[in-house]
Amino acid sequence: MAIILRLDRVMADRKMSLNELSERVGISNVNLSNLKTGKVKAVRFSTLDAICEVLDCQPGDILEYQREEKKTP
Repeated sequence: MAIILRLDRVMADRKMSLNELSERVGISNVNLSNLKTGKVKAVRFSTLDAICEVLDCQPGDILEYQREEKKTP
């Protein structure tokens, strides 16, 4: 997938644990862990909004687009 999640980097910069972020955002540790490790296919804007509010960051700090190389036949 061309979208890379950088939540772990932003959390480390803010010195915030998964448990603390989970409590402050209001989502389960499991769901936040899946988001952090990139095991999700979608993110609700309300969740992204809450994470950005708590971490005092922009969505672009968490989400990164990386162009995939096209395979040639």
